[in-house]
Amino acid sequence: MYATRTRQARPEAFAARPGIAERLGLPYMDAPLGLTAAALVALGVFVLAETTVRDVPGNPGYFADRQAIYAVIGLLGMYLLARIDYSRFRELRVGIYTFLCVSISLVFVFGFAARGSRRAFDFPLFSFQPSELGKLLLVLALAGFVIDGARRGSARQRTVRYLCLGFAPAALVFLQPDLGTALVFGAITLAVMYVGGVRWTHLAAIGGAVVALVAVVLVVAPAVGTPILKGYQEERLTSFLDPSEDPADAGYQQNQAMIAAGAGEFTGRGDRATQTRLDFVPERHTDFIFAVIGERYGFLGAALVLSLYALLIWRALRIVTLSKNSYGTLVAGGIAAMLLFQVFVNVGMNLGIMPITGIPLPLLSYGGSSVLATLFAVGVLQSIHVQARLGQRGRFAW
Repeated sequence: MYATRTRQARPEAFAARPGIAERLGLPYMDAPLGLTAAALVALGVFVLAETTVRDVPGNPGYFADRQAIYAVIGLLGMYLLARIDYSRFRELRVGIYTFLCVSISLVFVFGFAARGSRRAFDFPLFSFQPSELGKLLLVLALAGFVIDGARRGSARQRTVRYLCLGFAPAALVFLQPDLGTALVFGAITLAVMYVGGVRWTHLAAIGGAVVALVAVVLVVAPAVGTPILKGYQEERLTSFLDPSEDPADAGYQQNQAMIAAGAGEFTGRGDRATQTRLDFVPERHTDFIFAVIGERYGFLGAALVLSLYALLIWRALRIVTLSKNSYGTLVAGGIAAMLLFQVFVNVGMNLGIMPITGIPLPLLSYGGSSVLATLFAVGVLQSIHVQARLGQRGRFAW
């Protein structure tokens, strides 16, 4: 009798005791999302290790080693953020937004100048670009403001308020100057507004205003002798229309990137990738890393990268529909738009169909601030997924 009762009790005891995976919260996380992000960042480290061996004399692993360190820190941060209830960020929206604007503003005073712009703080062991983290902070804060002000004022007043909240930090980033990141801020703002239910007539009016603004900046202002953009910015935005018109200057980067991407053909050229190996492709570790992948690994390598991004964005869009509340829906929608916009513009400028704006390829391009911010954003997506799963199970803590 005693032995029988013991054997019957054991299964119940073991069933009630959570396993290691459950204690870590792994069953509640979106495994494809996390694995895809890890695969992209690992691929980025591998490509940097293969293509930047001779970039820093005496230190062949300079870029790859640093990228790997950022990746480890970012993956740890992703996991920790997944364990936090993202709804808390809504309560901190004012503080998050204030920190966003103040950190970007301080760059004008304490940031270091590089290539005619002032975008980052230079610390002894690393540099930090607030505008990269600011992409995620803007999503978290703006989504909170949209939820908080959903019934305050008229629809027109709400639209204007959201635009001001989103475009204010974008304007600060533009003045650094950093046109690419400012465009990402604008895309995030419009995406959060769309998911938040702003009327389509208002969005259409905003689209018309954007077209008119582009015409003024690129055509009217230069024609009357009061250019708004710096010369190199204007050349980058217009050279993609006909890069062969000035192949030695404005169109050089795009021409070389397109040549590299096309030279890889189906399976790539490997170590015979002369465009990359002989330094014809500029900024091949940042803006034009996709062209490097196209030349070294061909259509197959480029297709693998695009497939991983498609999976990453699909999982983000799926989380939009799974969120337990409207705030999570807005945050997931903003992050999905942020990722999609950056991938589309970066790949487009590598293939010659989009202007060169300096937008990095998420998780692949070298840059600690960009890698950390993107992995943190994936961590917030994981938090939304985890909270939705826990809500379905009637649990609210791990």
